[in-house]
Amino acid sequence: MYQAKRRISVFIANVILIAFFTFTAVSVIPALRRNSPKNSPLATLITVGVAFGVVTVASRLTAVYLTKKAAKSSLEEGETEILSDFIEKLRFCYSLDEFNEIVSQVLEVQGDCSVLYIDREQNYILYNSPDKLTCSSEITTKLERNYSVDWKDGIFFLGPNFGVVSGPKKARGFLLVHNKQHLYIFCRYTKLFDHFIFKSLYEEYCRFQSRIKTISQLSEISSLSKDWNQLAETQRSFLPPAMPYIKKLSLAAYYKPLVNVSGDYYTVLPISETKTLLMLGDVSGKGLAAALVMGLVMNTVKNIANKENLSGVIQSVDKAIKGMKLQDKYTVVFIGIVDTEKMSIRYVNASMSDPVVISKSPTGYKLKPLTSNCSLVGIIDLPDIEPTELKLFRGDVILMASDGVSEVMDKDGVELGTTQLYQDTIKASAAKKPDDFIKDVVNLIHSYNGGAKLRDDLTMMVAKVER
Repeated sequence: MYQAKRRISVFIANVILIAFFTFTAVSVIPALRRNSPKNSPLATLITVGVAFGVVTVASRLTAVYLTKKAAKSSLEEGETEILSDFIEKLRFCYSLDEFNEIVSQVLEVQGDCSVLYIDREQNYILYNSPDKLTCSSEITTKLERNYSVDWKDGIFFLGPNFGVVSGPKKARGFLLVHNKQHLYIFCRYTKLFDHFIFKSLYEEYCRFQSRIKTISQLSEISSLSKDWNQLAETQRSFLPPAMPYIKKLSLAAYYKPLVNVSGDYYTVLPISETKTLLMLGDVSGKGLAAALVMGLVMNTVKNIANKENLSGVIQSVDKAIKGMKLQDKYTVVFIGIVDTEKMSIRYVNASMSDPVVISKSPTGYKLKPLTSNCSLVGIIDLPDIEPTELKLFRGDVILMASDGVSEVMDKDGVELGTTQLYQDTIKASAAKKPDDFIKDVVNLIHSYNGGAKLRDDLTMMVAKVER
């Protein structure tokens, strides 16, 4: 549609130019010759030349105006606007986390599309929408069979049975392939997208792939440089050098960044003789920006006078991150106050997935999840925050961990945190000291992924209420 309107715009401009040229040749020049002195043909020629130049410029400006209007009506309105918005945001996307975020915000929420993003060479799912279509093992198996690792680069339209069709008119989705990474976008109204937009989408997708590959290579190089080593040392200085002595509370922590710098963080801050603040969080993305946000969060919490006001602490962190004006940077964080006199933990869980209390019962240890009661911090407007309080007992173990722990995968792509093995391990280790508890989990991680390279930072903190 856009290309057709663009051709029409150019055609209209050319028609105007040709009409003027014809009118000038047939009517204007003879009239000028009749009314001008015989000795002034140069004046006639100059007059006609100036008029012709003015009309030529006017026709070109008309073509530009009509082309822009065609682009707006075709690419920035209706269904095609969704892909235009996605392309615009993709231009400023520098990591897989950011890519996943705009897929969710634009394609899923605004466009009601289902998305599946697969590294076909590693046979690893980089992203999938939380719906029946993209979460179906039958569908993913069929796509793997239809589109192998050797499938050529390009953009392809998918029919109702996930085979290739000739164009968008009969398509129910489309596939972008570049460097053996397959991006499937399933959309029931694919035929309504302006065909011109697909070329722009594919070109921007390829540029995104090139960007993240370059950034990954630079990160590997930077991890060996002196400056990044100094940055890593500075970042570690924000973390507790050793666990403080807390009466009736034993503590241990584990921190292993994927590269030198990390977005993971934790701290322990005694408030009184019987109250202790525990915090563990994870900043979106990696690299310098994540490290800066991590340091800001730690410094903000450390300097807050009233640390018992957990809602105020979270609001202060939220305001500090937003004040940095870093695009799409946020944190998930768990922050809780353990009261060994009252025997309770009062907490705010801002979208951390793994904090849990392991408590002994007559039938063995049981897991009590410290469920989320707050949204992401630093990127959206926060609603009123109401901390949750949970009763504690002597011998209870509080486990906080970043998602790098639970999302470790085995050779079949099954995440550790979803397995019974993980639950059995932390239950069996709950009777041990926190240091030994963490060793058991770390050993489990390395045995579970078969010694393969980890994909994320690993951070854990364990607090045990002493008997």
